[in-house]
Amino acid sequence: MMRANPFEPKIVAFCCHYCAYAAADLAGSMRLQYPTNIRIIRTPCTGKLEVEYFMRAFEYGADGVLVAGCEEGSCHFIEGNLMAKRRVNYARELLSESGLERKRLRMVNISAAMGTVFAETVKDMIETVRKLGPNPVRSDHVNVKQEIHR
Repeated sequence: MMRANPFEPKIVAFCCHYCAYAAADLAGSMRLQYPTNIRIIRTPCTGKLEVEYFMRAFEYGADGVLVAGCEEGSCHFIEGNLMAKRRVNYARELLSESGLERKRLRMVNISAAMGTVFAETVKDMIETVRKLGPNPVRSDHVNVKQEIHR
């Protein structure tokens, strides 16, 4: 029996300007297909992201959050991606304590030349979150990207 409205997760991806966002752009230039239910937010560096941003994305209805930064050792801001990794791990603990699955938040390291890897990462994230189901605190009337930029 098919469900009338199959669940399509809403994913917010915070991508660093120099690497992950460039990889997303390359994926588009290469005409690689990946799900359109991901909303990319370009950031100067993932190290500039606070735990609050990840948690707020869930609060405002994201079903999953992807943080995509430069490869380790290649950050344009020296250790920004390492700071982001620590914050993501801390936020995953907070998610777990609040009853949400840790797998809803993921950090990956991608170089600007990895358009294919970016597309595959997005597909994998969508599938992971699809299996987890909707964010239980999600409110469908909220525009996730608009609320995060508040």
